[in-house]
Amino acid sequence: MNDYERRRRYENEKASARIAPIIIGGILLIVFLGILVNSCSSGGSQWEDSAVYWSDDNPSNYSSGSQTAQSSNTVPWDYRIVEGTVGDLIGGDMTLLPDNDLLPNDNNYATGDKVWALQYMGAVMKTDANDRTDVTLTSWKPIKSFKTKEAAEADLAKLKLSLKTEIDLVGVYKTTYKGQTREFAVLTLPSGQKIKQPIDEERYAKLKTQKKVGVVLEEVHDYSNYDMAYAKFRGWAA
Repeated sequence: MNDYERRRRYENEKASARIAPIIIGGILLIVFLGILVNSCSSGGSQWEDSAVYWSDDNPSNYSSGSQTAQSSNTVPWDYRIVEGTVGDLIGGDMTLLPDNDLLPNDNNYATGDKVWALQYMGAVMKTDANDRTDVTLTSWKPIKSFKTKEAAEADLAKLKLSLKTEIDLVGVYKTTYKGQTREFAVLTLPSGQKIKQPIDEERYAKLKTQKKVGVVLEEVHDYSNYDMAYAKFRGWAA
């Protein structure tokens, strides 16, 4: 073998030595990626199968992922009228003191003017798979201003209505603890929500065989969508 052939063979061996680690590394990388993808896919399906939904902010009250999660909706809960003073004027808006609430300055108020504000409170209702309802009240929010208290009260009277009607009576029951007996009635509101009210022995005996009962309800309408309303129990009609 002459010098040229020896040199060529030596260069070929060097090239092979450089390529071999690259090929082996590429194969190992492909195998590793395949294992990783398979592991992630398997782990994801296991998590879906074991997923849980927590309700009532209590981890002990849970349902499996195959069951229906709790539903949530916001309803109008209450309105009130408060007196305030116009603070800063910001563009077409104004702040209402003392809380610095921002409201549209629709009536061209000046700083220092006394006004009456209509405030709104909503209720976020979460119902779980067992028909248990958790109620969270929102903070008061001013929605409209008036120059007089009478004008504000006239608007309020359209949003909160008192009415007498009949609703479903689920039933009555008694509980006894340490020698003391208490009676309760369970009612179904027009919204479908069930509520419990303490009653005396006389009303317990009266309601024991009834399926319907006369009550006084307060119907609270949404200020931005009047057709949406929520009725609250306010007493017995008789």
